[in-house]
Amino acid sequence: MSAINEFLLQHNLRIATNPCVSPDFCLDWPALAAKLRAGAALHVWPKSGFATAAGEWSLAEDPDTGDCCWLLAPRAGGPVAGLADGVAPQGGKQAFPASWENLLRLKNLVQEQDPGSTIFPTAEGKLGRSTLGVGARFTTQHWPAVEWAMSALEIGLTANQNSIPRELVYDVDAMLGGRLDTVPFPFIGTNVPEGHQGQSVEGMSHGAVLSKLKSGFHHRRIAWSFNADHQPIGGKFDAREAALVRGCVLASYITFDLSPELALNRPASPADIPAAVAAAVRQRVAAAGLTVDEPTLQSLLGVVWPAVQKMKRRDEKYAAARAAVFTTGVGRRYLRELSIDELPGLTTPETTAVMLALCEFLGMPVNFVAPAFGFQKNMPYPDNASLRRLVEAQWRVCQAFGVSLGFHSGSGKSAANYRVMGEVTGSALEIKTSGRYTYEMGRALAASRDAGDQALWRDWYRFTLEMALAGAFSADATEQRMARVFVTTSLGGAATGNVFASPATCRAALEALPPSPEHMFFFEYNFLFVLAAGGRAEKAALGDHGPAGYAQRARFYTISPEARLGYARHVAAYLIFLAEETGLASAERCAATRKLLAGYPTLDAMLNDISR
Repeated sequence: MSAINEFLLQHNLRIATNPCVSPDFCLDWPALAAKLRAGAALHVWPKSGFATAAGEWSLAEDPDTGDCCWLLAPRAGGPVAGLADGVAPQGGKQAFPASWENLLRLKNLVQEQDPGSTIFPTAEGKLGRSTLGVGARFTTQHWPAVEWAMSALEIGLTANQNSIPRELVYDVDAMLGGRLDTVPFPFIGTNVPEGHQGQSVEGMSHGAVLSKLKSGFHHRRIAWSFNADHQPIGGKFDAREAALVRGCVLASYITFDLSPELALNRPASPADIPAAVAAAVRQRVAAAGLTVDEPTLQSLLGVVWPAVQKMKRRDEKYAAARAAVFTTGVGRRYLRELSIDELPGLTTPETTAVMLALCEFLGMPVNFVAPAFGFQKNMPYPDNASLRRLVEAQWRVCQAFGVSLGFHSGSGKSAANYRVMGEVTGSALEIKTSGRYTYEMGRALAASRDAGDQALWRDWYRFTLEMALAGAFSADATEQRMARVFVTTSLGGAATGNVFASPATCRAALEALPPSPEHMFFFEYNFLFVLAAGGRAEKAALGDHGPAGYAQRARFYTISPEARLGYARHVAAYLIFLAEETGLASAERCAATRKLLAGYPTLDAMLNDISR
């Protein structure tokens, strides 16, 4: 048994209430195999069926623990199953644990039999041209709603998107060994351990696949992707490349983030840059209709050359890892995105062109490029005319290189903002959204009539209020400034006098507000609650990867059916809104889909339509 599975079992952290921590979806195979041999009835997901050369497969689950296994009805004369640790329970079927290793083997079996299968994330369909990135900073409960939206709208999305290692644990053994690094969060004035969602990248990869099988989404034959977002290139991450590559092997879409290497501020000298590189970039940028004077070009090449070389090395490792594990072309292919939005200032079209030319020359053309537009997370862009000019300038470069335009920090923009993005690019875009889905859970809990939901909502809201109060009087200038913006924005017209005259004055003003997920301080701090030990609004409690942190996360998996339905509706409605405003789906289709969504009396009724 792996160390992570032993840890989870020791602390009674089971998949049913804490999925995706372990890479495996069966923590205790000996116990589950014993149940199977004894004839225990598991829940067989009725829509999960699919075929390989070996026979007909389905997914079964122990409802008490969440441990899963693959059931195979062998085909007469067919090949052996090819999975490990099988047993032969009653009824003539074979059973295999839902381990990470078996999942990778099963991907090969499925795609060898059916290259068009959509059980696993791929780079197929329109995913390399037009997509919405759906991330969630805390649980996996948004997945069924995303599957419903893709099915109803008949479009593929980046249905699983998370920053690694910032949000997902890149290596569970490093987590258990206390070797996770920390990530700076200036707006709270401290560093939080990596993987602050608590899930592992392999676990999320595994869970996203099983979710599609449980709902029957794979029968719709709609391609979907998994984005390993903001893959850090260079700097301190050089030593961890092997683990990052290994963990992300099932992702079908890699976002390369050069900022760790660029932050070292170690530019290459002109002599270090091959003359052929400079000449090729100069020629390609000119062919794209842009002019970069020679001193500027040499300076930019010097700054980015070390980082781009490391990006090339990482890209080769991702390709090699897929070639070693997967047997088919469709299983090995992946999309690339170049992220340059986290560099200081707005990205010029010339910078974008140089970066795309470098990627082309080095044999790693990207599908998306994400410049900096000056977006603030969870806030609309204030000037649509200005936004249109910025997007048009970048889009001309993208057209010249055959690349789509990525918009990061894409949550919380206005309908007009999204229309500009869609109109200018002809919907050849990618928009990353993440924080929105945590907020939508707050809305669902706040509106629920269930006592347990209300208790969780009150604790969650109180946590964010206490974080805002502490930040507003912090000695850290950045933390204090940001917290005061969150507080004053939340108070709005209710702000009277100097609310920051004292902590007591500020507390009184905030506590006079009716609790609401619409308050900005809730929006900004809410994701930190999910892995906060004991739900405490203390910096030392944040990002706790021990039993206390995971016990906190488990609370979100005990919400009522009413809250689950409300949450699913909110998530689906937001995706419909995004699809319509960006032009990914027609207004008529979106209107019909909204009407369908409004008519479901239960979550089961909604989810039953996914595989229609």
